[in-house]
Amino acid sequence: MALAFKKPEKTCNDRNCPFHGKLSIRGRILEGVVVSAKMDKTVIVRHDYLKYVPKFMRYERRHSRIPAHNPPCIDAKEGDYVTIAECRPISKTVSFVVVEKKEKEAQ
Repeated sequence: MALAFKKPEKTCNDRNCPFHGKLSIRGRILEGVVVSAKMDKTVIVRHDYLKYVPKFMRYERRHSRIPAHNPPCIDAKEGDYVTIAECRPISKTVSFVVVEKKEKEAQ
């Protein structure tokens, strides 16, 4: 893996883990908050961003809910601020993987 993410202290035997498995990371890297962790090894991440509206020459706030694979070595819970990275499609809807859990930042 060419990207510089801190390897988690815990280990896992998940083959879809970018640190302990064979999953390679490519494409976009996003940050967001975990809003749902009810699925098995999958979390929903809310990604907030700004969209420019040319008519009013202003920005509007938007968000998207992105399903991401949650490896057992990271184990993100609801409310955690995480970094997700794009990977190959793991399932029908999941094309991102959680690569880092960050400390709570003042938002």
